[in-house]
Amino acid sequence: MEGSGIRGMGGAGFPTGRKWRLVRAEPAPRLFAVNGDEGEPGTFKDRYFLETDPHRFLEGALIAAWAMDAADSYVYIRDEYPQCLTILETEIAALEAAGLSAHTKLHLRRGAGAYICGEESAMLESIEGKRGLPRHKPPFPAQVGLFGRPTLINNVETLYWVRDIVEQGPEWFTGEGRNGRNGRRTFSVSGRVKNPGVKLAPAGITVRQLIEEYCGGMADGHLLKGYLPGGASGGILPASKADLPLDFGTLEGEGCFIGSAAVVVLSDQDDMKAVALNLLKFFEDESCGQCTPCRVGTEKAVALMTEPHWNEELIGDLMRVMGDASICGLGQAAMNPVRMVLKHFREDLA
Repeated sequence: MEGSGIRGMGGAGFPTGRKWRLVRAEPAPRLFAVNGDEGEPGTFKDRYFLETDPHRFLEGALIAAWAMDAADSYVYIRDEYPQCLTILETEIAALEAAGLSAHTKLHLRRGAGAYICGEESAMLESIEGKRGLPRHKPPFPAQVGLFGRPTLINNVETLYWVRDIVEQGPEWFTGEGRNGRNGRRTFSVSGRVKNPGVKLAPAGITVRQLIEEYCGGMADGHLLKGYLPGGASGGILPASKADLPLDFGTLEGEGCFIGSAAVVVLSDQDDMKAVALNLLKFFEDESCGQCTPCRVGTEKAVALMTEPHWNEELIGDLMRVMGDASICGLGQAAMNPVRMVLKHFREDLA
């Protein structure tokens, strides 16, 4: 896993092999949790893998549980995916009947529709039967996780690749890549393209190449104006930045990040001011309310952005406070779309 260089596909991008080694070094008993709460707007890759090839994911999960010597494994799936829950219920029962999961007990847990439970520590709280609120860190879940035990947490897609990496070797995974990047990425592409959907492509591909080679080009009558490289919280980049490699570590210099690779393509027929407002309304609705900067900040941001002319000084103050003082990534990243509109799409503010 370390040799493959695979990183967490849920959004954070932490090196998977290193995470496995850190958790394995902690004292037993250790636990394992799968984050299948795919709530980031524009992301649907995990759903695709669960619907089309659940056995590959389950085999990856069993390998991870074996590597951690985890007697109990918890698979947390968002409740908006009832078909995926039904599939997993059937296949987990078949695994147990075949004796293939004797080393770990697979527990299937349903999310309750809260975006915040995609944050790993809030997911742990939810699995424990409590309200899904992010925990303060440190300690990190690798040391004090589910039920107070060291816990490995992996995303569905990360585990989907594990079996092939073990079977074919790390070079198989690193054999693809463009623009100096290595590995494979699964992009959830939506928006103004002819053929949206899940696209398996080389890491480091640009959005221009992704649109032309994998999506059949832009939709008729639409010209590329901008794109969200990493879902609602990943920021918005203009068409002039369409040749940046899409991978971990390539977009941070632009104030964006790839996250779970949810690429939303926007055109000359989209109002970026309205796009940013729509995203902030989502964050306002989904804030768990635990910390004041996020709870009050998202509400205040929506109120300011609803005005005909934005108070940029006050919005700038909100950005700094929310980014510095929010407990988790929701509040810290919520203002990324606003920051990018102010930077790249000022014509839409007139």
